[in-house]
Amino acid sequence: MSVYFIDVIIPIPIQKTFTYSVTAMEYEFLKKGMRVAVSFGKTKMYTGLVFKLHKTPPEAYEAKEILQILDDKPIVTEHQLKHWEWISTYYMCGLGDVYRAALPSAFLLESETIIFKNETFENDDILSDEEFLIYEALQHQSQLTIHQVVDILGKKKVLPIINELLHKSAIYIKEEIYEQYKPKLIKYVRLHGNYSSENSLESLLTELSRAKKQRDVVLSYFQLATFKKPIKVKELETVSGASSATIKALVDKDVLEYYLIQTDRISFNGNTNDLKELNEFQEQALQEIKTSFKTKEVTLLHGITSSGKTEVYTKLIQETLDSGKQALFLLPEIALTTQIIVRLQHYFGNQISVFHSKYSMNERVEVWNNVLENKSKAQIILGARSSIFLPFKDLGLIVVDEEHETSYKQFEPSPRYNARDAAIVLSHIHQGKIVLGSATPSLETYFNASENKYGFVTLNRRFGNVQLPQIHLVDMKEKQRKREMTGHFSDTLLKHIQEALDLKEQVILFQNRRGFSPIIECKTCGVSPQCPNCDVSLTFHKYKQELKCHYCNYQRAMPNSCGACGSNTLSTKGFGTEQIELELKELFPNHIIGRMDLDTTRGKYGYQKIIGAFEAREIDILVGTQMLSKGLDFDNVSLVGILNADMMLNFPDFRAHERAFQLMVQVSGRAGRSKKQGKVLIQTYNPYHQILQQVSSTDYAAMYKEQLEDRWQYHYPPYYRLVKITLKHKDYQKVDAGIIWLSKALQNVFREHVLGPSEPAVSRIRNQYIKNVMIKIPPKQSLGKTKQEIDKIKNTFQAIADFRPIRFIIDVDAY
Repeated sequence: MSVYFIDVIIPIPIQKTFTYSVTAMEYEFLKKGMRVAVSFGKTKMYTGLVFKLHKTPPEAYEAKEILQILDDKPIVTEHQLKHWEWISTYYMCGLGDVYRAALPSAFLLESETIIFKNETFENDDILSDEEFLIYEALQHQSQLTIHQVVDILGKKKVLPIINELLHKSAIYIKEEIYEQYKPKLIKYVRLHGNYSSENSLESLLTELSRAKKQRDVVLSYFQLATFKKPIKVKELETVSGASSATIKALVDKDVLEYYLIQTDRISFNGNTNDLKELNEFQEQALQEIKTSFKTKEVTLLHGITSSGKTEVYTKLIQETLDSGKQALFLLPEIALTTQIIVRLQHYFGNQISVFHSKYSMNERVEVWNNVLENKSKAQIILGARSSIFLPFKDLGLIVVDEEHETSYKQFEPSPRYNARDAAIVLSHIHQGKIVLGSATPSLETYFNASENKYGFVTLNRRFGNVQLPQIHLVDMKEKQRKREMTGHFSDTLLKHIQEALDLKEQVILFQNRRGFSPIIECKTCGVSPQCPNCDVSLTFHKYKQELKCHYCNYQRAMPNSCGACGSNTLSTKGFGTEQIELELKELFPNHIIGRMDLDTTRGKYGYQKIIGAFEAREIDILVGTQMLSKGLDFDNVSLVGILNADMMLNFPDFRAHERAFQLMVQVSGRAGRSKKQGKVLIQTYNPYHQILQQVSSTDYAAMYKEQLEDRWQYHYPPYYRLVKITLKHKDYQKVDAGIIWLSKALQNVFREHVLGPSEPAVSRIRNQYIKNVMIKIPPKQSLGKTKQEIDKIKNTFQAIADFRPIRFIIDVDAY
């Protein structure tokens, strides 16, 4: 008799798959990419994903049977599984990690522990107070979940109490799997089958002549029925002015009947319009991209800000749709999707679906299903980095807009992938093409293009031949010496803001720090309030009069006096967007000031409200953090002010200068995008800094050349690859001993290519101490063999009893 097995991916951070046994019928029915419920460990149940079907039993353990099959057809495609394997291998993480990150959480059915009362238990005197509370609750309810027990006891640590009740045989427990996704069903109404003939309708109206409200409902129904569309119950209530009780009375009389239709929670309506005509430079760039696609899979489009890259993308997307394939448009920031949806919807109508983390779990499941079934409403996917995990059937084109953005890199939790690089591999798996677009490409991408690895196309004219903005550097040292500062504004910046406002133009001010002030300091003893969980000072938020940690979200009320010496002379140091907003309200009381940072865009539609108000010219001056730098298009902005350029330059990171250049050029690009040349003012204490000079002349080539020389000299990407290993634990001694052992072990293998051990700028977050060690991989060294060596060292490290509790994090391409 043949025995059948399946290899299953389980959503836990383990590299390998697990083997389970199945019956012959199950083996015939199952396919790769289907979900099965499996038991793992003593009691836990998980949703496993079928990875392989075979007849080879496992060697190390006896295969358990699966509990149930959860799907009729695969919800994950072969292409996806191939892509997951690459992510797992390249980024040195478990397949289970990729599985958990890729699927919307509604698909990952997990078991819920259900607690039942043991009917034979009588001796309740032996129960403690907390145990008795749970036992008493079970007298009134047949069962309780762990979450309900947490609510009853008002504390999170309830498992020891449940274990004690089990030990005393007062309860028993079971694991139950529950479905999380609930389809959205809308209630519609139709005429009952009894009234399909004209005679029956006449007798119905006669019958209802005394029930005026019910008669009005029926007449309103006929009125709506002329549109030949399904009629919603809510719509009938509105048109007839009747209550739901009146409609229900008609349903009870078998005059009307309810029925349900499943609908998507989000859909984009719209008619398709003709694409904009390209100007000669855009047309030339489009033809060059197509030519490049004949020999290269990846092409870099280096187009200056406001050169009309989006219009070039739309032409490429249209051609992809015409060939019957899907297109993926990747954006770095959710804030950007708001504007781009409107633009793409204008051209492609309801062929667009959007996928990002601000959408609810149910909304993401619906997008997933639409892409899997290749529905017409999922031909173009617009999304942030997680959309590379969607189950595309035939992906013809990927556009990675603003490809230099750090938001494409996932840092926590695992998998720590870069969506741009993963998208290149995804495109290769589907045999599609990929365009990387940016005004300030990352050094690695530009290097690959200059080495002829990628195709390279430039677009160096702004749309409508508008000139690039004039960029001026304002010397803050000089301004302070001459006492020409008002708060954090130089007289030059205030003069230009006033001129722009007088001409009814809008202004953007950029300060890459949120809150009111990053430090509160006592003038008497110099102590500043620190976060109890992290090695960082608390940021003051004036709007709520509270101190807040931006790492662990710890918050407390702003004290009236110093906690160390009792003095009430507390002063603020540094400034954030909130302080700038308040200063502007005093300086320009007759104008409307808006703020766009993490605090003001918390809700699902937070971005939309602010961007919509600014586009509608309801806001005169918009203050914001780096959210403002990413491809937003406002036609009435004539002035951009950067308030503190030095903060970006003096950052302990080998990419600080490249990032500062990209950020400042991108923010500058928001100015003068329609007809008139814009102005940019950069306030700095060091106007002769090389990077600031390059920003003022928008000289990308000079910045690239200079940074590349530094990277070669100090052995950094794009020449060398980086793998960062981080250790975290709440015991400092443990982490310290662990990192010393680890760095010695790595140095024995990789010699001088090991950097560290070192502490990051913030060396304790959420009471976890952090230590890093960096491995540089030379150009000729095998990446695969290097990773094997790192894996060996990791396994040895974790086999040492003292080091086992330490969290060991590997981050490949950690930048």
